[in-house]
Amino acid sequence: MRRLNRKKTLNLMKELDAFPKVPESYVETSASGGTVSLIAFTTIAFLTVMEFMVYRDTWMKYEYEVDKDFTSKLRINIDITVAMRCQYVGADVLDLAETMVASADGLIYEPVVFDLTPQQKELQRMLQLIQSRLQEEHSLQDVIFKSAFKSASTALPPREDNSLQSPDACRIHGHLYVNKVAGNFHITVGKAIPHPRGHAHLAALVSHESYNFSHRIDHLSFGELIPGIINPLDGTEKIASDHNQMFQYFITVVPTKLHTYKISAETHQFSVTERERVINHAAGSHGVSGIFMKYDISSLMVTVTEEHMPFWQFLVRLCGIIGGIFSTTGILHGFGRFVAEIIFCRFRLGSYKSTSVPLSDGHTSNHLPLITDNSTH
Repeated sequence: MRRLNRKKTLNLMKELDAFPKVPESYVETSASGGTVSLIAFTTIAFLTVMEFMVYRDTWMKYEYEVDKDFTSKLRINIDITVAMRCQYVGADVLDLAETMVASADGLIYEPVVFDLTPQQKELQRMLQLIQSRLQEEHSLQDVIFKSAFKSASTALPPREDNSLQSPDACRIHGHLYVNKVAGNFHITVGKAIPHPRGHAHLAALVSHESYNFSHRIDHLSFGELIPGIINPLDGTEKIASDHNQMFQYFITVVPTKLHTYKISAETHQFSVTERERVINHAAGSHGVSGIFMKYDISSLMVTVTEEHMPFWQFLVRLCGIIGGIFSTTGILHGFGRFVAEIIFCRFRLGSYKSTSVPLSDGHTSNHLPLITDNSTH
């Protein structure tokens, strides 16, 4: 009984076979078929390698939603060098929500030399080149997101030479926390003092001839500090052409959540437009000399996630490549053979044209002559 059941099961499985095997004696091979098969196998191998490279690669997915977090503080990371002595300049933030000066106690004023060392100039030149490429090719931002990791840093290296030149500039660096509303971070002449109607700077004791707001922005970012992320103003350098000159940066900050395979953090992207002008009250150009960064917070939040192709999708695409190439090459090969047979058949029919054969009675015959093994018979 068991053997009978096995035979029935085996016969049933044979009937369900969707891939019947043809005996080799019934299979005809040809040189053209072998050539097409070689081309098909080469194409399959090439496309398989390319598909595997796509499978290994990742891409960034962007999702947008309304930012509902208005109670948390916004961190501003600052590293700016101004070509004036530290006792002559002051930095502070004017918060539009509180209409008062936000304390800038988290900033450090460090006397430095404004000119860079050759190593620092090389890094700054590289940052400026990257910034110009980012403006032309926005897709490079995805590469920067994927390559960001905590051990990298885009800050300028410290000075290695012991310059005898006395410090002629002030490096203002550090971070401070402000409310998530529009504000104005500015660096101008004199230290800031509180005022009932806003704020003021003690600039009366500073001579106008010593005004020089040439500056270099080594780093400016919002949110969590992520070394390796290049921000739009990193590496910017401006040289003042006049003592009374105003530099303005209008910044739009977008809250961003970054999730990659190397890092997960909450940061902020921002876009910036620049403007500079000389203060001349006689010509109608009013204002205050200094560096002004007016920022505004976007109501939208962007979530950037690094994604990878699933393995099952890779297998499906690979099966589609292999099956599609086999089917396509088989159809093309069959069509080519069909066309070739038609052309060769026409040539063969044309080679057997009717000929006139004279008969003994003076008539002619248009029938094809019979071909025999021996013409004398």
